[in-house]
Amino acid sequence: MPPMQAHTEGLTLFGRDVLSDPRANSESTISPENGRRYRATRRVTVVGAVVNAFLALAQLLSGWLLNSQALIADGVHTLSDLITDGVVLFAAGKAAASPDHDHPYGHGRIETLATVVVGVFLALAGLGIAWAAGQRLVDTAAATGPAPAALAFAVLTLVAKEGLYQYTHRVAKRIGSRMLDANAWHHRTDAISSLFVLIGVGAAVAGFPWADALAALIVALFILHIAGRLIVRSASELIDTALDAEEVARIRHTIMEVPGVKDAHMLRTRRHGSDVVADVHIQVAPMISVSEGHRIADAVYWAVTQRHERLRDFTVHVDPENDEDQARSSNLPLRPEVAEAVREAWAGTPELERLEQLSMHYLNGRIHLALTLRLDGAYTPAELNARGEGLSQSLQSHPRLTGRLGEVKILYRPCTTGVQQNP
Repeated sequence: MPPMQAHTEGLTLFGRDVLSDPRANSESTISPENGRRYRATRRVTVVGAVVNAFLALAQLLSGWLLNSQALIADGVHTLSDLITDGVVLFAAGKAAASPDHDHPYGHGRIETLATVVVGVFLALAGLGIAWAAGQRLVDTAAATGPAPAALAFAVLTLVAKEGLYQYTHRVAKRIGSRMLDANAWHHRTDAISSLFVLIGVGAAVAGFPWADALAALIVALFILHIAGRLIVRSASELIDTALDAEEVARIRHTIMEVPGVKDAHMLRTRRHGSDVVADVHIQVAPMISVSEGHRIADAVYWAVTQRHERLRDFTVHVDPENDEDQARSSNLPLRPEVAEAVREAWAGTPELERLEQLSMHYLNGRIHLALTLRLDGAYTPAELNARGEGLSQSLQSHPRLTGRLGEVKILYRPCTTGVQQNP
């Protein structure tokens, strides 16, 4: 018999194939978009590092010379910023690298890990400050107030830290960097801590020497709160926590707007550094071709990635039915076994030699067949119907297909002279 041409509908996958992308190779390269994000992050971080270096030196020296524990504590906090700035700068360069064979999803998680490191440094700084301030509060007899000049350094620190926060936060929002935003909030905690330092130093200069240590303790507790929030949020990202329900609903709404999508289910999302990774199953009409199903998946991919800019990797799985509700087809035979069963069932019949195409559809736990036969000779409709009914019954009763077949269609194609048959 002539070989039967495959024309099956089934599952297709559509997504970004980084391994076949000519830009992806064994060495990490930086895409133009990631390059812009990295340059912006580097510029902001370098500015912050320079300012922090100046402030740390001024705070430590003034705190030591003017007898202000709050200024010294704030100086230690600022010194820790230099370390975290270095971590952010290193992580930004690594995270900007494009996907490669070893890291097909990119390097965005480096930003997440760096955010955890920033949170840990904040926590360590907070614990150190709290310990020193607590010791001084306990030893009230040895407490002495700072010199009035300490107020000027407290004001300078407050203005500089708030300026760094505003600058860093604006850039982080513009480029969509969670890591840079975490560092911006680090600057904000510094500004708030400097406000408490200013109040404490002012009260201590006014005759309440314990206020300086109390201000340092309040700053430490605030720092520990921010550090805990950063660590918890980043840890949830590392364990693939989904996006907010509202954002997931917006993505699903975009999917359902694409023509040809009947339903969407199993929509899964997770953060990947500053980006988002997602996958979804879409349901299409069950009898369309594989190529049409793939075209619909293509349309879904572009609609979602263009409307939701943070979505960098999106996989679309095409289903002919809702596989959450319908019976699974995993126990049904594949084409070679079905084709062999057709040969056995139709052995000795003239129709076996006239079989040109076998189409198979796996739906609702059954195989639905459409067999196209070449029509040789003159037959009445009644004869074709009777013959087709017999051929269908022989397939339904075959041991390999019993209980596994759904609808069986026998189609006839008139033989046309000069038309080449399918190979």
